[in-house]
Amino acid sequence: MTPTTGHPFGQPLGPPPPPLTSPMPAAGPATGSAVSGRRRFAAMVVTASLLVGGAAGVGGAAAWNAFDDDGADSSPMGETFSPTVTSDDGDEPAAAGSVQAVADKVLPSVVKIDVSGSSGAGSGSGVVISSDGKILTNDHVVEVAGEGGSISVSFSDGRRAKARILGTDSLTDLAVIQAEDVKDLTPATIGNSNDLKVGEPVVAIGSPFGLDATVTSGIVSALNRPVGVGSDQTGSTTAYPAIQTDAAINPGNSGGPLVDVQGRVVGINSSIQTTGSSSPFGQSEGGSIGLGFAIPIDAAMPIVEQIIDGEEPTHARLGITVSDVTRDSADGSEGALVREVGKGSAAAEAGLESGDVIVKIDDSQVTSADSLIATIRSYRPGDVVSVTYRRDGDERTTDLELGSDAAQS
Repeated sequence: MTPTTGHPFGQPLGPPPPPLTSPMPAAGPATGSAVSGRRRFAAMVVTASLLVGGAAGVGGAAAWNAFDDDGADSSPMGETFSPTVTSDDGDEPAAAGSVQAVADKVLPSVVKIDVSGSSGAGSGSGVVISSDGKILTNDHVVEVAGEGGSISVSFSDGRRAKARILGTDSLTDLAVIQAEDVKDLTPATIGNSNDLKVGEPVVAIGSPFGLDATVTSGIVSALNRPVGVGSDQTGSTTAYPAIQTDAAINPGNSGGPLVDVQGRVVGINSSIQTTGSSSPFGQSEGGSIGLGFAIPIDAAMPIVEQIIDGEEPTHARLGITVSDVTRDSADGSEGALVREVGKGSAAAEAGLESGDVIVKIDDSQVTSADSLIATIRSYRPGDVVSVTYRRDGDERTTDLELGSDAAQS
């Protein structure tokens, strides 16, 4: 079955892309502003057929809450699910490095997030990052509560608390919320996503379809996979250099942690590739087919720290507008075609011109517009990168210092 195009609510956005057996370029020249990146990326860019695996509004995890008047999660058939309860029966401790040991360590730091607003309601996941109630999650999990809505957080020990949004970043799909009137929480241990290896075991924890404290395991299937999941209100692309995993991730897992075998957070689960299907309500549903994507924690933490400090998140910027290469637009078949170069931008100062085709950032291959955006987004403003590009059939290289989108405000 051909994957369906999806957005955070699981509703179609447009015509389906090609099957997964081939690379998935955008259906026509995709334009966007190249605004941040770092590290080596796989050639294939995963774009419009991603379902953002959290929920607000309709479909996905929201369907599990829409018919519940008592606040308990229920299925379309009216079956009631109770919160997961763990017990200590005196057995020996789990073996170090086992999924059980990881779950024992991380579950106290994972929360279920229920949101509601004028456009709908739903649930997602989050991870505690401070003992006083700061919680990291996805922007798309809490965005429905952004204007007069409400957020409720359920902790592993049975406590519930109201929460408010501290800050969000739509370009990297990250958000930090503050649970109110809580203390002595167990913050998660933050790991290092740059140390991950393909084939390494990982564990995903969250609340898929409202089922709290769900643990799944798998491996790192790929690293630095350029993933684009749409654009914000200004037209800037939401993209990031994702960790790909076959650990089951479903709607409602969004915002929950992806952890290594030491129980350290290495990513924030955010989106899935899905074939899609119809729910009993006629809404578009999607589930895990073994292609899940997480935001690397090393790329996330600088944004998180800015939010916590009360700052507006910033992103590295080339200062150009790009599109995918087409047969009649430039020589060659892969790369990001430069459409416009901003006056005084990092790209302009480095001598890039309209019509150039960017094919590499440092050692990372650039195969499309979204690939370039995701690559740049793994860098920070002020980083120096090497840009390889084609002009009139010749390949050239230049070094430049990345600018910041803060300069736009």
